Order: sequence, then C-alpha cells, then structure tokens
Amino acid sequence: MKIGLVGKPSSGKSTFFKAATLIDTKIGNFPFTTINPSIGFGYVRVSCPEKFFNVKCNPRQGFCIEGNRFVPVELVDVAGLVPGAHEGKGMGNKFLDDLRQADCLIHVVDASGTTDSEGKECSEHNPLEDVKFLKDELNRWFLSILEKNWKKISDAKDIAKQFSGLKVLLSVISEIIKELNLDEKVKTWTGEERLNFVTKLREKVQPILIAANKVDKPEAERWIGELTKTGGVPCSAEAELALKEAEKNNLIKYIPGNKDFEIIGEVTDKQKLALEKIKESLKKFSSTGIQVIMNKAVFEVLQYIAVFPVVKKLSDKEGRILPDAFLIPPNSTALDFAYKIHEDFGKKFITAIDVKTKQRVGKNYKLKNLDVIEIVSGN
Repeated sequence: MKIGLVGKPSSGKSTFFKAATLIDTKIGNFPFTTINPSIGFGYVRVSCPEKFFNVKCNPRQGFCIEGNRFVPVELVDVAGLVPGAHEGKGMGNKFLDDLRQADCLIHVVDASGTTDSEGKECSEHNPLEDVKFLKDELNRWFLSILEKNWKKISDAKDIAKQFSGLKVLLSVISEIIKELNLDEKVKTWTGEERLNFVTKLREKVQPILIAANKVDKPEAERWIGELTKTGGVPCSAEAELALKEAEKNNLIKYIPGNKDFEIIGEVTDKQKLALEKIKESLKKFSSTGIQVIMNKAVFEVLQYIAVFPVVKKLSDKEGRILPDAFLIPPNSTALDFAYKIHEDFGKKFITAIDVKTKQRVGKNYKLKNLDVIEIVSGN
C-alpha cells in the first residue's frame, strides 16, 4: 500500500511530507521544489495490544508511545502540479506517471488562499478551485488512457487491459459499467459517457482526501468552512513539524495526533510564544490534522486493518515483545495473513489462534482490526 502526496507548488506539501515522515527534504515557496518523488514512511496510529496483555512492546518497525502504536505506511511526495498536467504542462507527464503506484491520494491544499494555481504568492485565491482542478486533471488523465487505443477497445476486458498499469480489476470495470447503466458494447459510448466512466473509475482506484493546510493562518478563516464541507481535514504541517522537532529536543511531551502537549524543557521566550500559538490552534481544531488524515486514508478510505502476528509466544527469538504490526486489506483471512508473514507459513498452514480469546480459527477466518494472531504451520 502506498499513499501519494499531491498538490500545487507552495501548498505546503513538502512541509506536510517532512512533518509526516521527519525526512530531510527540500522545502520552499517556489514552483517545482519537488522534482523527483521523495519516498518515506508516514505512520498510522492504533491502540497497541500491549495494554491488553499488560506488557511493554518493542516494535521492529515504527514505534509505540504510551500504548499508541505507530505503524509505518509508505508515503510518496510527487512533483508539484499545475493546471494542464494531463497535456504535459509543467512536470505533468512525470507527475502522472509517478502517481501510478499510489492507492490513495492526499491532496494538500493551501487553505489560506495566499498562493495561486501555479503556486505563486497572491493576496486572494479560492482553494476550492485547486480541489476541482486536481480532480479534473486526474479524470482527464484517465480519459487519455482510455482513449489511447480506443479503436481497438470493444468490451470491459479490453478496458481492464488498458488500465493494467494502474492495477484495475476487471470486476471493478464491470461494476462501474453496470452502476452507470452503460452499454456493454463500449464502442457506443458518447464522449460524456466516457468521461463519466473514467471519473467513477478514478474515484474507486485513486480516491482523494483533502488536507486543508495552513489553517492556522488568519486568511484561512474565509475558506475553511467550505473546505471541510467537501471532506477536507484542517491541517497545519508547520505546527506538526515544529512539535515533533520540539519533542525530539526534549522541550515538550507530545504524542502525534493528540490535541495538546506539555512543555517539559527550558524554552526561550520566542519558543514559548510559538508553542502557545500552536496550543491555540490545537484547541480550535483538536489536532494538527496530520495524524488524522493519515489514519483516515488507511482505515476509512482504503479500509485496511492492523493485525499483530505472534509465534507461540508474544516475543520473538530476539526477545522483542509484539515486534510486528501488519496493515492488510479488508476481508483478509488467516491464510492470507500467513502468506503475508512468510510464504512457508501459508504453504504449511495448519490453523491459527486468536491470542486474545485463545480460540483456534480456521484458514477462512476473516481478520478484524487489532487482532493478535498466532499462525500454526507444519515443518
């Protein structure tokens, strides 16, 4: 699973990426700060089963703070987008090609409206136009893929082949054709019907979440209401980055996603003033929004679940307790999970044990979020 991070130049996208991953990437208010995609790991937050078993976990990947487990998710920050990308404008072709690998997109929008459609500073710009233009660009990109070999396309199977680079299943194609009541003989589709089809397809294949960034700027007051009506999540990437840096330097105690933090170190007057401003923003929006939107992308939009594997006991052979947490697709079975852990576990699967209930479950058992599962396999 990969989450794509998109947005026009100067939307704060690179700051969002750095705040989510703490990777040292270039940040700047000018077009095409990001040219080649930056790849890192953001994190989703779940309740760690260490609480249930009354133990202290030792993650192999990610980390755990006071019973909150942070599980890594691959995050891809692609080149800044400008209108006309599907026609090759700006970094358009490269941007769209980089997006092929993403299962879900987080669109970082400048909620303050102080940068225009090309990322240049301005006094007033409606961020809802940015929301619209990204959807339009992606829909037009999908349309160009559909129509590239239109003369050779005759049915749903041909369409699935055309979109194979985006891993589109034939069942999804057929479902959309039925949902829109389109003729199975696709040659009869009008231009409008083609656009309606690819729009629905894009929504299913690459759903978009809106990160309404820079909400702590005064100018955002005008737009934030409309952005949240479209499903936008109020965010302040700068505030999240500042809090994580302060926490790393032992100035504050902060758990990503929390609505407050505690000052525990010696801070200057300037630092105290900045932290107080962040506190005000947290009280207003309940969090910086970064953790909220990461969790929303993985657990609500993609509907993945977090499952913890153990082998005979809670610790591995190195003595690490509850070392692993896997993010797996919805409707995954115990057998699917066995293969996810290791191919041999899948091939030699005997049974599985729900460690919390101590009950045996079969290979067809559908896993639930926060399950702790022991796989029993043959030699």
